[in-house]
Amino acid sequence: MGRESIVHGDVEAIERYDRVEAKAREGEIVLSYIQAETLLAARRAGVQQVEVSPDLGLSTVSVTLTDEGVRLFRDEVVSWSDIEKIKRAETSCFLVQDRSIRAIQVFSEATNRMCSLMPTKRTPTMLIAGFTMHRIVDIDPMQDTRKKIATITPLVGRVLDTATGLGYTAIEAARTADEVVTIELDPGAQEIAHHNPWSRELFTHPKIKQVMGDAFEIVPTFADASFARIIHDPPVFSLAGELYSGQFYRELYRVLKPGGRLFHYIGDLNSKSGGTVTRGALRRLQESGFTRIVKHPEAFGVVAYK
Repeated sequence: MGRESIVHGDVEAIERYDRVEAKAREGEIVLSYIQAETLLAARRAGVQQVEVSPDLGLSTVSVTLTDEGVRLFRDEVVSWSDIEKIKRAETSCFLVQDRSIRAIQVFSEATNRMCSLMPTKRTPTMLIAGFTMHRIVDIDPMQDTRKKIATITPLVGRVLDTATGLGYTAIEAARTADEVVTIELDPGAQEIAHHNPWSRELFTHPKIKQVMGDAFEIVPTFADASFARIIHDPPVFSLAGELYSGQFYRELYRVLKPGGRLFHYIGDLNSKSGGTVTRGALRRLQESGFTRIVKHPEAFGVVAYK
């Protein structure tokens, strides 16, 4: 993916993309309470060397423990007081830079919402306005992503991902699809993805084309029958009700190829609130032209066939 892939973008978006590329090459150091626990346990044990992950579990490196703090590679040093601070913040991830730490969180002026990177025992997720963007109870965010994708396999041809988020869907889809077009509304959310080690392929994978803007406005600009698969994984209804509307579903139907499949994440189909949203979504999907719709409670969504 290159600059030309930032459709509906501007100079600021292009500059942001350049910064992201540089960060991906540098390999930023990102820590959470999980790594902090490992470091503090090693200190209590009196050891001077310990293996710890500098990228939220993707890899490990050997670091040196001193009286001052933890000496990481590239001569970054994190004080023990900062390690303690990280340990106490179980819903935040921290960027280590210039011997200091800062929480990976952004207040987006575009949406008036706070976005932050939240650790789990494995793959991090994103918090937007207090809502997690993946399931995290008894499931890992990457497992959550793969369950969604499994409902419409094989992923072939061009794939549309209507809500980028941390990019896990786009990254997984790009493993088999010819091209993945992924749309992100919020510059704040993309800034979080910039710093997430698990999102690096979003900015480097040649099959991924990023589009910045509102999916409600961008999808109508696509040609008829231009996607073989669509993954529609919007924020909760209260944050993005227009992406659950009949008008938007008709556009998704239009851009989907005959024989194509749409996965629509809705939420827990068996919960009271999820059931209400599901009934409305099923009715509007049928009114939009989808004649066969199958519930997939294991993926918290439905698959609609054209």
